[in-house]
Amino acid sequence: MALVSRLIYNRYVAKFIANHYYPFQTRRLRPDELLFINWGYEEDPPMALPLAVSDEPYRAHIQLYHRTATQVDLGGKRVLEVSCGHGGGASYLARILRPASYTGLDLNADGIAFCRQSHNLPGLDFVQGDAEDLPFDDQSFDAVINVEASHCYPRFPRFLAEVARVLRPGGHFLYADLRPRFRIAEWEAALADAPMRLVSHADINAQILRGWEKSSPLLQDLFSRHAPPLLRGLVRDGFGVGVSKVRQELESGEYAYRLYRFAKD
Repeated sequence: MALVSRLIYNRYVAKFIANHYYPFQTRRLRPDELLFINWGYEEDPPMALPLAVSDEPYRAHIQLYHRTATQVDLGGKRVLEVSCGHGGGASYLARILRPASYTGLDLNADGIAFCRQSHNLPGLDFVQGDAEDLPFDDQSFDAVINVEASHCYPRFPRFLAEVARVLRPGGHFLYADLRPRFRIAEWEAALADAPMRLVSHADINAQILRGWEKSSPLLQDLFSRHAPPLLRGLVRDGFGVGVSKVRQELESGEYAYRLYRFAKD
């Protein structure tokens, strides 16, 4: 019974945050607030990326994007990010890695409006759309990036099929996300069945936990000012703020956070 309860609870939290809380939160923000929704990442020794002053407050969040995206050379490539959130990762990667184009897609229409207002760069555009029904032609992109979002998708295998469809031959799927232990077998089976070839993967729980310490103060401040009191228990887990249930389970191994690189042959 405890296992079933956890399954329902985690799926409910993910669906609630994706479909309701994210749009609500977006509407309450200024264009310069909460540019990243993902958790932080830090290696040992520290990555020590050279960052612009405006990027420095988001260092831990940027490092997860950097580590995920730099598994391949994206210079001069056409890149799609599925579930781009508030566009901070898209802006950073478009500026630093210099792809030919970078498209950020998100289901949250308010989030896309936020992105368009906050990030104005040549070659960077934002599109509202569904991760499970991508509004792009076959073989449109050289790389697809997905960071800490797929756990919210009701039909994860459908998403993987869509990624493969829009990738060109020789393209790459660059992916980071987490699952609770009781959903790992399901996750691994879907990835194994995906019409793409696994090139590499890594468990990054330790790096996420190190990044947590650096990202938590920023999220704690925004969480304190914006989260409605009645929803704080649910949102604390979703955003990984403070001593949340998910953090404790990452430390104990009840959750697995992984980094993947797939190729389309």
